[in-house]
Amino acid sequence: MIIRAVFLLLFATGRWTLSAGDNILSAGRNFYAAPQRGQALTAPPYPAHWWTPVTDPAKPDWEILPQAARPGEVIVSKRNELGILSNFAATPFTFRGKRYASVEGFWQMMLYPEGPSDPRAKAPGIVWPHTREQVARMTAFDAKAAGTLAEDNMRKLAIDWVTFERRRMPYRSKARGEHYRLIVAAMRAKLEQNPEVRRILRATGALILLPDHIQEPDPPAEWRYCEIWMQLRASLR
Repeated sequence: MIIRAVFLLLFATGRWTLSAGDNILSAGRNFYAAPQRGQALTAPPYPAHWWTPVTDPAKPDWEILPQAARPGEVIVSKRNELGILSNFAATPFTFRGKRYASVEGFWQMMLYPEGPSDPRAKAPGIVWPHTREQVARMTAFDAKAAGTLAEDNMRKLAIDWVTFERRRMPYRSKARGEHYRLIVAAMRAKLEQNPEVRRILRATGALILLPDHIQEPDPPAEWRYCEIWMQLRASLR
């Protein structure tokens, strides 16, 4: 009880701080213990700005703002440091001997031809605006835009597959197949090779991670990247 009283006194007077070594942002009084589903209110402290309401008239239609989270949840928002967990984030990693600028670049690269002998490259009337290597070096909306162009070509070609190391695999499969396993492996490589990613993921504690964008109903498993992060987070404990 004495220790609790001292803690409350320090907190009330604003003299309690957290350092970066605690794996939480230095926040002074700007943190609180977010209640977890099925847990007591003695959960780890989280930075309050993860839930700070945002008012932005220019907000894109696809975005879900931080205040949409319910108790025990947090939005993986690109408006704060949690955005490092987004596939869009510039978090370089090496996977099977090749370098990628982001998970998004890795993902969209698979939609592009693997050289001039690839049947996608030889299809008449189809223009590929980037090379596979160029897409691998992209991040964020550049990589997403490259993927959108590639998906348009896939529709024209009536194909539903992508490739990695010259192996074809179904794209947008409901089964957790090879594409799913590759995305999980790429996210694990990102986690293992970027200390800041590990730090931020650990800092989320037991919070339920939710995407900052509207998702289609019942998407394939690899599209549910927040669920994958929570699985990887469990392996850090």
